Amino acid sequence: MHHLNEGDPAPAFEALDQEGRSQTLQDYSGQKLALYFYPKDNTPGCTNQACSLRDGMADLQKAGIKVLGVSINHAASHKKFIDKFELPFDLLVDEDHALQEQFGVWGLKKFMGREYDGTHRTTFCINEDGVIVSIIKKPKVKDHATEVLAAFTHER
Repeated sequence: MHHLNEGDPAPAFEALDQEGRSQTLQDYSGQKLALYFYPKDNTPGCTNQACSLRDGMADLQKAGIKVLGVSINHAASHKKFIDKFELPFDLLVDEDHALQEQFGVWGLKKFMGREYDGTHRTTFCINEDGVIVSIIKKPKVKDHATEVLAAFTHER
């Protein structure tokens, strides 16, 4: 896995969202971006994390923070996930996990004695200049919006 650090420029990316629209890092130039990688739509931890961001959206917007999620799910799955939980942000499709590899969050995981490749739940807080100001590894899924706000204000 390639490891990024705070202070590094965020890797330029391009991926399709749930509507098939292309989104790039450049689209968020001049804005704060919480780019969060999560394993799978409609699983308990991922749902709690997405709903925390949804529920904290007013505070995130007040702080000028945009949210963008990334997982290996296809566009139709993302669309159902967004509709089911009324998520007010886009989700990027990364079925070949190229974007996850680019950000160093795809790799070996262990669960109940089994090893497999998968997504390491991680959020990259990227400032207006495209620089990573904070990396939240193993976020608290039920309190993730608060973690993101704190990361941007360096009060974590």
